[in-house]
Parts: sequence; C-alpha cells; structure tokens
Amino acid sequence: MEIAQRILAKELKEFESHFRQAVKSNVSLLDKIMQFIVKRKGKQLRPMFVLLSAKLGGEINEKTYRAASLVELLHTATLVHDDVVDESLERRGFFSINALWKNKIAVLVGDYLLSKGLLLSLDNNDFKILQLLSEAVKLMSEGELLQIEKSRNLNLKEDIYFQIIKNKTASLVASSCAAGASTTFDDDDAINKMRTFGEKAGIAFQIKDDLFDYGNADIGKPTGNDIKEKKLTLPLIYTLNTVSPSLKRQLVYIVKNENTKKDKVKFVIDEVQKAGGIDYARKKMLAYRDEALDVLYEFPDSEVRKGLEELVRYTTDRNY
Repeated sequence: MEIAQRILAKELKEFESHFRQAVKSNVSLLDKIMQFIVKRKGKQLRPMFVLLSAKLGGEINEKTYRAASLVELLHTATLVHDDVVDESLERRGFFSINALWKNKIAVLVGDYLLSKGLLLSLDNNDFKILQLLSEAVKLMSEGELLQIEKSRNLNLKEDIYFQIIKNKTASLVASSCAAGASTTFDDDDAINKMRTFGEKAGIAFQIKDDLFDYGNADIGKPTGNDIKEKKLTLPLIYTLNTVSPSLKRQLVYIVKNENTKKDKVKFVIDEVQKAGGIDYARKKMLAYRDEALDVLYEFPDSEVRKGLEELVRYTTDRNY
C-alpha cells in the first residue's frame, strides 16, 4: 500500500486526530476503553477507501474526515458486537473488549460507538453520508442473519452466498467509497460508480478471507476456523455442489458434528482442494477485483487512481 500511504500521509495523521476526538468520553471507564481501541485499530482500509475516493474528486475537507471517522466508528462497533456474538476472546492478536471487560460492557461500548457515529453526522448536517452508512449497517445486520438462517442445514447455494457477503462485507466498503466521493464530487453518477467500485472490491476482499481458511503457497498454513464455526465459504460451497452425493453427505456430517476434530477438518480441507474449490474461489475473487478496476478506470488516470488500484490489489494479494 505504498502509493496509497504516501498520497495520504498527511491526511491519515489528520484522520487519526479526528477519530480520537470522535470517541472521547467523560466517563473514565469508557474513555479508557476508547483509548484501548484507538491504540489497537487495524490497517484502516475503510478510512483509506473514504479518503482516496474523496481525493479522486477534489480536495479532502472536514466533511471527508467526518465520513472516514463515521466509517471507522461503525466498523469498530460491529466488530465489538461480533466478538460478543462469536464469544471471541481475541481481536487482531490482542484481547477483545469482551475478554477484558465482559459482555455487558462490550455491548454497551458497541452501542456507544454507534451513537457517536450518528451524532457526528447529525450535529454537522451530513445527512447524505449518514444515509449511505446507515444503509450499510442495515445490510450488514441482514447479511449476518441471513447467513445464520441459511447455514443451519449446510445447503447454501452460491447466489445466496454472494447475497450474504455483498451485505455483510461489501456494503461497508461500497458505502465508504460512496461517502468519501460524496464529499468532493457533485455528480451523482460518479458517486454511484464509486459505490459499485467499492462493492466489487469488498466482495473480492471477503473471498480472500474465505481462502485464508484453506491455505496454500500464497496464503500459508490452513486454519480450518471457518469449518470449526460451521461457516459455509465459497470453496466449500463449490465443493459440496460438485462432489458425489455420498461424499457431500460425509462432508456435511463432519462440518455439523465433527468440526472440532483436527483430522476430520483436515479431511474437509483436502477434499475442497481436490475438488478445485480453492482454484474456483480464487478465479471468482480475481474476476470481482478486475470488475472493480474496470469501474475505477472510467475515471481519469492520476496518482490517486493508482492509489485506489493498489488498495484493491492489496485486498486480494495480502497474506493476512
């Protein structure tokens, strides 16, 4: 992400200042937790998508920084709540909020982050940005619930899978790009293009996450975590829909009933690889990446466009 980070060197520092200010609280416990969150935030991909999308249309301004802060507030809130739902004790190699402060506080922290995001936009009359990001939160919730509903019988079809990840993951990236663009572009067509660009990049990003579970020369050691959590990802869906009925029944039984046994999980991973599930998912990922770039190439060539292209390629080439 060298180009993107070079282009945004000044703006990312300014964003960090805005974000720290956005999460401040007069309640000492809450402020302590907010400082913990600020120090351990991730790669900031979504704020970078906001800032670069804005820079594509003009000079980054205060509204852009508020949009980036809102994205990070909403994203962090969903992660805090996800850790409670998943009973996860780690986040990015550190203890999760619920591991350190228990579930009740973690839920309230997630609610606080959501409310701070809403107020940040409302207090500054950023209604367009708030509409774009609120739609993303709605879709993320619907995607999560649809996944729970459809995954119970492990008979997920590919079209439902794409509907789930479009809602769960891609909607926030899409809204990040559209929100950023809305702060500098006057043209609704350009804003909609950036939303489409972000959606396709977000789908590619999620498929890459799916591939991490299976491992190969590019990805590293397989983890099998998705299998252990009974999550149906694209490599497994493809495999279940192409293998013989008897092998499909065997794989489904393992995922449902023997998903904590290492040898059984390894068997599933091996069968997915043999069936071509990894290659199929990788081809789909690269196709969505290229579709995202095709939309991006409709904008004039510039350093900012190169930065966005680099960011998209990073989402599919990353090793973690």
